[in-house]
Amino acid sequence: MDGFHDVRFPLAVSFGATGGPERRTEIVTLGSNREERNQRWHVSRRRFEAGTGIRNKGDLYTVIDFFEERRGRLYGFRYRDPLDNKSCAPGDSPAADDQLLGVGDGVKTSFALIKRYGEAFLPYDRLILLPVPGSVFVEVAGVSRVEGADFTVTDGVLTFFAHAVPGEGEGVTAGFLFDVPARFDTDRLEINLSRFEAGSIPSVPVVEIVP
Repeated sequence: MDGFHDVRFPLAVSFGATGGPERRTEIVTLGSNREERNQRWHVSRRRFEAGTGIRNKGDLYTVIDFFEERRGRLYGFRYRDPLDNKSCAPGDSPAADDQLLGVGDGVKTSFALIKRYGEAFLPYDRLILLPVPGSVFVEVAGVSRVEGADFTVTDGVLTFFAHAVPGEGEGVTAGFLFDVPARFDTDRLEINLSRFEAGSIPSVPVVEIVP
């Protein structure tokens, strides 16, 4: 990924952050007073306020250090969404049957990691670009596969070796932890130390990078 540093934003701060997904919907009110709704963005985008996770001067200086090395908005980084960072429910541990990635045909070797939201009406498949290294568990037709021996993971895509290519009709499933590709949404951190010591929260906006 261009303009990206493969380093994670400080976990202690991100776990105290606020934020979540956003979408862009255009709503037009017609002359009849009815409305039409149009989806402007095909995919959602996460936005966070990391300042709420800064608890002390140590956190503050760590964030400033991280901000400076990223040159503000110039370079992206890994960001751990405190509410949504697993292939499963927040209270569960990832398992190899969490998410269906696709069905084999005996030829296809690559399957993108996804996380599905919803079921009955209009499920949304989110591409997972930054799985946590070593956290990806995979099964093919219910049989475990081993990373490094049966497949590799690069930029969120599983690639099976020739001897392990999923056969016709075999389901490929996976479980994993993941980070969000993100960047700062400002080139300026304005911090008043006296106000911080009095309880004022500095603003540290972070936004997801959508490929």
